Amino acid sequence: MKLVKLLANLGYGSRKEVTWMFREGRITDAAGEVLYADDKIEHGDVRVDGEPLDPPQGLVLMMHKPAGHTCSTKDSGRIVYDLLPPRWRSRSPALSTVGRLDRDTSGLLLWTDDGALLHRIISPRSNIVKVYEATLAQDLRGDEGALFASGTLMLDGETTPLAPAQLEVLGPRRARLAIGEGRYHQVRRMFVAAGNHVETLRRDTVGGLVLGNLPVGEWRALGADEVAAIFAMA
Repeated sequence: MKLVKLLANLGYGSRKEVTWMFREGRITDAAGEVLYADDKIEHGDVRVDGEPLDPPQGLVLMMHKPAGHTCSTKDSGRIVYDLLPPRWRSRSPALSTVGRLDRDTSGLLLWTDDGALLHRIISPRSNIVKVYEATLAQDLRGDEGALFASGTLMLDGETTPLAPAQLEVLGPRRARLAIGEGRYHQVRRMFVAAGNHVETLRRDTVGGLVLGNLPVGEWRALGADEVAAIFAMA
């Protein structure tokens, strides 16, 4: 791929704008030598204004999504895209969230520009378990674990019962819930069905990938082994 097209696809500007960047000498190699649009060079050796080139196509990220941010580009408030470099919104193929977390839910959010990978992760056939930690408005009664594991729980407005889910009690008003589905606001609606209400909710794992100590609002690129870990516990 020509360098002009590569940089344009990575969101550095239109092809015309990127062409001007070459003319201005802003595109160099690692040693500082000016590059030209038709030069052939390894991705990792390209510099833009002295900075390494953004990751190539096939990017997979994990983010610690803060509460209060939405996963939509159309929302007028705070959105998760604002936490990434601005030019990444212009990448082609587009960088998209893998599913969504609602505005008030924090935790592990995945991103990728690999459409096939995205669909594989969100497909019900993959049966990828997600683990959430919730704080609740009321004390747990003690029968919620059996209810969630029964495979008979019906959410309001739906006609198909939920698949069995595993509840771990962490305290009177704290619980960890592992689910293999991804229905709309599922965790919150499950506790409503059990006569309770979620006050805070955080997703800690997607498959075998763990949020860990990634700071709130931060993100990092995943290696191939970490991407594979997503499917390791499916």
